[in-house]
Amino acid sequence: MVIESTRPIARVARDLGINEGTLGNWVATYRREHPVSEELGVEDRTRLRALERENRELKLQNEFLKKAAAYFAREQQ
Repeated sequence: MVIESTRPIARVARDLGINEGTLGNWVATYRREHPVSEELGVEDRTRLRALERENRELKLQNEFLKKAAAYFAREQQ
């Protein structure tokens, strides 16, 4: 439950009725025995670049809209 979700160890341990330290040890052991590969495939890298580009564009649009809203708010006063 901890590995497959973003739920913290403390909450999962409480839900299962086990000691937080015990679950923490189990999770640490599992993570040592099953390291996550950090290397991205070609498709993942392409998707990441596209998402980063979209994120930059959305940030610029958001910044523009904030400035436009401030401008029109000043005009109405």
